Amino acid sequence: MEKIKKTKIIIGLIYLVILSIFLYFLFHNFNFEDISSIKVIQSNQDRLNMLKENNLILLISIFFLLTVLWVVLLGFGSPIALIGGFIFGKWIGTIIVTTSLSIGALCLYIFAKYFLYDFLKENLFTKFKNLNLMFQKKELLVMIIFRFVGIVPFFLANLLPVIFNINAKNYLIGTFIGILPAVFIMVSLGSGFSDAIYSFDKFPSLLSLITLPEIYFPLIGFFCILVFSLILKKRFK
Repeated sequence: MEKIKKTKIIIGLIYLVILSIFLYFLFHNFNFEDISSIKVIQSNQDRLNMLKENNLILLISIFFLLTVLWVVLLGFGSPIALIGGFIFGKWIGTIIVTTSLSIGALCLYIFAKYFLYDFLKENLFTKFKNLNLMFQKKELLVMIIFRFVGIVPFFLANLLPVIFNINAKNYLIGTFIGILPAVFIMVSLGSGFSDAIYSFDKFPSLLSLITLPEIYFPLIGFFCILVFSLILKKRFK
């Protein structure tokens, strides 16, 4: 028993080291110029289009693996959805992003269930114990609503079901269905931005962007989902 406990601690520490290294390189190599110059974005978009034409399967595989890694390292889902829409478009992007986020969440769930269960239960169970009764009644349905409503940030929503011992199959299906509407909206926004950048010679103002149908339709959808989720959240609590 003591040996197992030590092994869990060691693996947990390794995980934290990997997470720290990942965050360091992410922010250390971040260059604001890359997202503030319309010419840089257009140039990169042209390269992406060529890559999609020649190596679509490779690009999907790389994106999928990086997304799973991102989620396991406690990343948020919204940036991935926007990038996925920008690269792959609305429909293919929605499938790829939803699937990769769900698989990544499941990997994190399995890892946390084995290595972080005691820590999570000690710190979160009291605050969210009312959810335990809901999950016991209709596990899959509550999992779908839980994901859709977004009671807590994405990375915490990946971990919270650990303390309720959710069935892995229900966790995966509930996550996929629950995040699908929000992912579709965010992917559509990323796809719309991808189409819109060729309409400008310099970086557009926010007002110029939101007047384009490719942008304001997803935004309207986002606010509709936001209002609906707030209503559900009130009932859910």
